[in-house]
Amino acid sequence: MFEACEYKVIQIDGDYANLVKIGDEETEPKIVARALLPADIYEGCILKYEMLQYSIKE
Repeated sequence: MFEACEYKVIQIDGDYANLVKIGDEETEPKIVARALLPADIYEGCILKYEMLQYSIKE
């Protein structure tokens, strides 16, 4: 079964954001369209990815 994971926003570049998986920082960043992310993200925020949706971790 799929478990939730967390990503850190390391860079926002126009319509895309570069995310790195928490606990696996050695891999290449994941590029995600900003349309799939919450509107109020910022560089350095932590996102929770669960059930095919991203949300800001509170």
